[in-house]
Amino acid sequence: MISLIIGLGNIGEKYVGTRHNLGFEVLDRIFAKWRLKKREISPFYVSASKKIEDRTVRLIWPTTYMNNSGVAVSQAMADFDVKPEEILVIVDDYNLPLGKMRIRTKGSDGGHNGLESIIEHLGSNEFLRFRLGIGPISGNTDIIEFVLGRFSGEELEKRNKMLGKAAEGVLYSLNHRPEEAMTIYNVNPAPDEASSE
Repeated sequence: MISLIIGLGNIGEKYVGTRHNLGFEVLDRIFAKWRLKKREISPFYVSASKKIEDRTVRLIWPTTYMNNSGVAVSQAMADFDVKPEEILVIVDDYNLPLGKMRIRTKGSDGGHNGLESIIEHLGSNEFLRFRLGIGPISGNTDIIEFVLGRFSGEELEKRNKMLGKAAEGVLYSLNHRPEEAMTIYNVNPAPDEASSE
């Protein structure tokens, strides 16, 4: 059962609305949907919790910046005595086209520094992740500039629909097996999807 829902992103006003902060934005939507009012601040992350029947589910916003996400995730897991199979990580993915979402129970970092840091600190790549498409990118595009850039006006509708679907999928996953969530939310596979796993 999922105990920690972790959204990846960078803290600070200059990163608000960037492609790399979609994980934070999904958490913000869930926070609002649950009508939570209080956030706890630790040296490594901000958290908010909700009691669901006999368990507590926590939202985790790392404050260590993207490249050191593993520090925050491993600390939160230690603080709340959580195993890798009990976490769900929400992350942007330039290997997927904008608007597409993929749920995976394990896999490589796909070139994502936040996932790389988490895999390194956990010593495992077997944890649930929701990958949110922000691509495609052309061969001559600077990846760092792209992920730290903002969506164009014409991209916002797809982005907003994806964020809503992702929040819905995360909540569904709290009480259903990953395979069930995949059946519903992994639609219209991207042709190059396998290259990122």
